[in-house]
Amino acid sequence: MKNRVLVVDDAAFMRMMIKDILKKGGYEVVGEAEDGVKAVERYKELQPDLVTMDITMPEMDGITAVKEIRKINPDAVIVMCSAMGQQAMVIDAIQAGAKDFVVKPFQPDRVLEAVKKVIQ
Repeated sequence: MKNRVLVVDDAAFMRMMIKDILKKGGYEVVGEAEDGVKAVERYKELQPDLVTMDITMPEMDGITAVKEIRKINPDAVIVMCSAMGQQAMVIDAIQAGAKDFVVKPFQPDRVLEAVKKVIQ
């Protein structure tokens, strides 16, 4: 069975890029969201195996969204994808429950490596 992924990013072109990378890697993208509020709603609705999450978004940021999703499912698998490569952000994301972190602009191989690592 293909692993089902929810892609969350406020930039449409980034969602497109991530979806493209994941599809080529054999993953099924079941949905997308452009902010943290929608990410939490879509997570409840779709119950994906994995979420890729941006940090800086309108309405609700990615770190808050990770915390909300982990309240729904403590075992949720989330990989942060963000240009915010600062150490503090990475630490906040991991403490919030993210399983890995990919910094933009990212290499497709690094995205797939992170996804494969956390989903096994």
